[in-house]
Amino acid sequence: MEQSVVRSISAGLSQKGVRNHNERLLLSLLQRHGDMPGSDLAKLTSLSPPTVSAILKRLEAEGLLMRGDPVRGKVGKPSVPMGLSPDGVLSFGLKLGRRSADLLLMDFTGTVRTQRRLRYDQPHPETVFDFLAAGIAEITGALPTDAAKRICGIGVAAPFEMWNGPAQGGPGNDVFRPWLDIHIPQEIARFSALPVSLVNDATAACRAEHIYGRGRAFRDYAYFFVGAFVGGGIVLNHSVFEGRRGNAGALGSLRSIGPNGETKQLVDMASLHTLEARLTEVDIDPALIWRSPQDWTGIARYVEPWLGQTAQELAKASLSTCSVIDFEAVLIDGAFPAEIRDELVARVNRYIGNQDMRGLIAPAIVAGAVGGNARAIGAACGPIFAQFLLNTNAGLAVA
Repeated sequence: MEQSVVRSISAGLSQKGVRNHNERLLLSLLQRHGDMPGSDLAKLTSLSPPTVSAILKRLEAEGLLMRGDPVRGKVGKPSVPMGLSPDGVLSFGLKLGRRSADLLLMDFTGTVRTQRRLRYDQPHPETVFDFLAAGIAEITGALPTDAAKRICGIGVAAPFEMWNGPAQGGPGNDVFRPWLDIHIPQEIARFSALPVSLVNDATAACRAEHIYGRGRAFRDYAYFFVGAFVGGGIVLNHSVFEGRRGNAGALGSLRSIGPNGETKQLVDMASLHTLEARLTEVDIDPALIWRSPQDWTGIARYVEPWLGQTAQELAKASLSTCSVIDFEAVLIDGAFPAEIRDELVARVNRYIGNQDMRGLIAPAIVAGAVGGNARAIGAACGPIFAQFLLNTNAGLAVA
């Protein structure tokens, strides 16, 4: 039995469990780099071609991989690229937010097969779990029997300490207090036998960007997701780092200063709830921010100052984050139209150029690519990642 050596993904593993490790390794490489023949996989992993061939055949027989069209070279037999089979694995993802809940079914390649949304003024647990139970039953019931058996779990993305988070009424708002004693996996176990994984919502968005977006281009980076309340995530050694208690990358809690010199957090100064509050002040329904498809052209005069403040705050937060870890990039995404995201990134770049950079190397400021659905997609990644792909930071997260 061979020990794998990986240059870009693997953190290494002892002889025990190498077979599972090598399967995850090949699946991870195919997920990251796309379809490729066994000969290329053997070069990337330093596993022998016969070993790689045997693993690929096994994964193909299990329905996890599929063959592509043969590619003929100048000499020898044509090579046959292998790739992830979209139908090989399915996963549910639930984004549990302070404005809405989103449930989707995602396949092995990251394609969203179907999606449901529930909007609410107050996220009552009973309402949310009823929505989830009904959605799972409806979606599963519409699938062929073989496809339903391929569902590997339910991933849930929720704000850290949802019961203690900020609200439009300010910190400590009793709207979220009912979640204090809720154990989400236990509640879901009442109506589903599927495995449940729970992750911070911004970390989930970071995971989606890393697996399916522009994060694949970087080894280490910080990630900001601007939703109703801004949050973040961090990637180290090509993997999302969740931390000892699952709260690493809590970038929304970075210190800031309010307009009167008072102590604030980034979440108070660079979130969409501040734009909602301004719209409410001028008698514009803030719900239009969240309507699909998103069109903010009618509120441009209010978006403009929000963009200015948010860009300044994100620029300062980016440099503060990079002073702790020398990130090569900072990725920014959010629940807003693509043109708003691109303008925000452009402004952050300009503001960083005017900051005091002593002792720092400016990171690349890059727009994310996944968009407003990132948290639900990242949630659905959880069960797939846990069962089929490699996490090179898993050992770092052990208490």
